[in-house]
Amino acid sequence: MEAKELLQQVGVKQIIAAFDLLPDILFWIKDTESRILYGNKLFIEHLGFKSLDQILNKTDFDFSPQHLAFQFVNDDKRVMQGHCVLERLELNQTASGELGWFSTSKHTLVDEQGKVMGTYGVTRHLEKTSKALSSVKAIEVPVRFIREHYHRTITIEELAELAHLSVSALERRFKKYLAKTPNQFINEVRLENARKLIVETPLAISQIAYQCGFSEPSYFSKQFQRLFGEVPSHLRKQLD
Repeated sequence: MEAKELLQQVGVKQIIAAFDLLPDILFWIKDTESRILYGNKLFIEHLGFKSLDQILNKTDFDFSPQHLAFQFVNDDKRVMQGHCVLERLELNQTASGELGWFSTSKHTLVDEQGKVMGTYGVTRHLEKTSKALSSVKAIEVPVRFIREHYHRTITIEELAELAHLSVSALERRFKKYLAKTPNQFINEVRLENARKLIVETPLAISQIAYQCGFSEPSYFSKQFQRLFGEVPSHLRKQLD
């Protein structure tokens, strides 16, 4: 029996069910509207439910804070437009509410004719993977500092001193483990927090820009559009 014939007989359901055998992998499939079509056992538990039926056809807006839901759905849109997400390191909340390191990969779901049908992805919690976790520990202190002090001026020299590294060594580690420079990471953290304030507060966009460490609202708007694909005012209008 040829491999293709075997896979056709086995069926997709049995293949994706294999993700339930992996103890540290969250796996999901979404349609083009970011509605959940499938999630493995750990993904379902991570959302706080017991069965797939409880999350089917729902979106991140049904489970996550609004600003995070916007982030996840926007991520899906970018993936369907060809943006690659491969083993992206993220410091996010675990199911227990604590911060933890995750590695996330996402890909476009297409049919045999190449038509985009949605997205699928995996997230791996690195707590059980000691080798990977020891690697990201090298930048954990400056990453946490940036997340706590993003609203003020942060210098690379300050971060290097916190990490007990030279500036060049710090920059190499950020590029190696986060695929971006320290300044790029600072900028993204500021933008993520700005989006949260746009969604959750009535503050003026210019005020949000200043509170999140941007001295020029026009620069803030350009950077926001570059990262999220829309200007801050457009996001605010979606909430009306």
